[in-house]
Amino acid sequence: MIRTPLALALLTTFAATGMAHAAASSAAPDSHPDTAQAVDLATVHVQARAPQDQRGSGIDSYGNATLHDTPASVTVIARRQLDDRQIRTLSELAREDASLGDNYAPVGYYQDIAIRGYPLDPATGFRSNGLTIAGEQKVPLEDVQQVQILKGLAGLEAGVMEPGGVVNYVSKRPADVRSVTLGTDSHGSRHAAVDLGGWLTPAFGVRVNAAHEDIHSFVRHADGRRSMLALAADWKISERTTLALDGNYQTSGQRSVSGYQLLGGTTIPAHPDASRLLGYQPWQQPVGIQSSNSSVRIDHALSDDWRVRLAGGHSRSVIDDNVAFAYGCFYASECADGSVPGWFFAPNGDYDIYDFRSPDDTRVSDEARAVLEGHVATGAVSHALSLGASAFRRTIDRRAYVYDYVGTGNISQLDPPIFAPSPNQPGASVRRLTSWQHSLFALDRVHLGEHWQLIAGGRLARLHERSYDSSGAPERNTRLSKTLPQAAVLWQPNAPTTVYLSYSEGLSLGIEAPYWTSNGGSTLGPRLSRQLEAGVKLQTSDTLALSGAVYRIHQPWQFARPDGTPEGFTFVQQGDEVHTGLELGANGQLGNNLRVIASASVIRARAEHSGTPSYEGHQLINVPRFRSALFVDYRLPFAPSLSLLGGWRHASANIATPEGAVRVPAYDVFDAGLRYTSPWRGHALTWRLSVDNVFDHFYWRDTGSTGGDRYLFPGAPRLARLSVSYDFQ
Repeated sequence: MIRTPLALALLTTFAATGMAHAAASSAAPDSHPDTAQAVDLATVHVQARAPQDQRGSGIDSYGNATLHDTPASVTVIARRQLDDRQIRTLSELAREDASLGDNYAPVGYYQDIAIRGYPLDPATGFRSNGLTIAGEQKVPLEDVQQVQILKGLAGLEAGVMEPGGVVNYVSKRPADVRSVTLGTDSHGSRHAAVDLGGWLTPAFGVRVNAAHEDIHSFVRHADGRRSMLALAADWKISERTTLALDGNYQTSGQRSVSGYQLLGGTTIPAHPDASRLLGYQPWQQPVGIQSSNSSVRIDHALSDDWRVRLAGGHSRSVIDDNVAFAYGCFYASECADGSVPGWFFAPNGDYDIYDFRSPDDTRVSDEARAVLEGHVATGAVSHALSLGASAFRRTIDRRAYVYDYVGTGNISQLDPPIFAPSPNQPGASVRRLTSWQHSLFALDRVHLGEHWQLIAGGRLARLHERSYDSSGAPERNTRLSKTLPQAAVLWQPNAPTTVYLSYSEGLSLGIEAPYWTSNGGSTLGPRLSRQLEAGVKLQTSDTLALSGAVYRIHQPWQFARPDGTPEGFTFVQQGDEVHTGLELGANGQLGNNLRVIASASVIRARAEHSGTPSYEGHQLINVPRFRSALFVDYRLPFAPSLSLLGGWRHASANIATPEGAVRVPAYDVFDAGLRYTSPWRGHALTWRLSVDNVFDHFYWRDTGSTGGDRYLFPGAPRLARLSVSYDFQ
């Protein structure tokens, strides 16, 4: 018997379906709201409420209040939007909000994004159901009900984190669901997914999601595959106690695509090819990533006014890194005399090819959290209190990697010459990092009558990190404690309107100096960030929400400063990186047939007091001054089963060098699609056609960096996707 992840997923799915069907048949029709038997109904048109639901947001920083009562800018990408846009990757997810952008997001590799111009730290920037997960993975989206983008500083929420924000994946919950989806695209990819669930008893429900994808990439030689399986379960233990369990597992393999670099450090490649795998070697293996995420959450009501929430999570990602990596020009003839920096491509387009192998690169994150929430009334003033503690542990185990030069190629070549791989082999696996974060936090939300709320709180964060070199010898031992305050005032003149002003502080880990600086390999100290934000949220109707926010974020700037050392640069912390921005958003129905999701972001990102005048007075690298995103869904009045879908993405010119002399052009990308829903044998059948980049426009989507090196990544060319979903419950 073949025991692949997909086969196991299908077996589990069919078992769950049978159990759910048996339970539903034996239970009384009104024993649970989700156990009623399905009946055939005439076609009806349903209008959904606006995305800001009235349940708790799950954001501990603000007492688990509703998103409407949360003094922060939060974007919710709902399941329907994920389906209509047929989103598969984090980079595709970043298109949905103008405050997000790619930051070193190669095809075939795990990806990172930036929020408000600040790249997320993979160690702390990603969450599943509110618990931190390893960011070095391709998070599957088939089992996700919605994605929450919490923008800006939230030191009370996460303690040690980058100031841009966090991404939280919220899992689907048990429900009577039996759905299968099949899809393909214009490159020949194949995608299959099943979503099955039910309430086995009135108090216990499960949901299983499974998917498999054969990826035919727009990049030559970069086809891949992935399989995932996810399980969610809810158990209502008593009237006061509920238990939620979640787990997912995914395995994937795909060649990683190297980014372009500036020619000679000053020139954008003139005729780049988005479909070209730079550095391709036939012996290059796919990058394999196996990831698993699991969590348990208990919610217990101590009384009508007090409740306790306990949560624990485990996340693990194992990366088998195999890359024929295109990087720099140290060995190219045009760079041999040292006149051209070796960490860029040569002026004539030559680049070095390295055999990079780092198997069993293992990242593990474990988190436990306890929160006590309650309400206290003192006369006309009421208090919503939150008290909590958390512990977070992250480890990295890695083998001594192979990173050897094997030959030189040129960007004009369809495929570079074939070179022999390095004969060297990776070393033994050793512990490279152990990081502990322990926190105590408290929050008081004071209600002053019907229109005013005051929020005050703080987190005491204790960080202890130990790092080791490739032999396992101790390298760095960091201990620090910091109190991170947070405060906000909310004015609600009427139920649909919230106006807020908030102040937050957060702590970010220091950055490791690039190898080409005089202090390469050393890690600078942590950075304290501060944010001031003002915003308004307006629920204009049951189906339309508007929002706006202005903010200013200060973070100490760590950068490679030019100097007189033999290397020419020293990595330092000096001055501040200051981002000042405006965000606007609209989400909901405009009339009976038109749904709109729109956002715009203006950011002024500057370095101040850095001691390096050429690095100041202009926009920072990979932070476009203006971005906008628009998605429309128009249901044809004369054919209500058919909807026209369309999208538009814009980004202004993007800086690519620290002195601001080189920038990639602005771009506009247009998307289109159709959705057709009709009954078939008494159940819903939905066809979706989406076409990304309709006019096949070439653009640079990313000028981000990793490890101190800067890259240029082309946007994807035109891609058509077709899927069909059948709900057979």
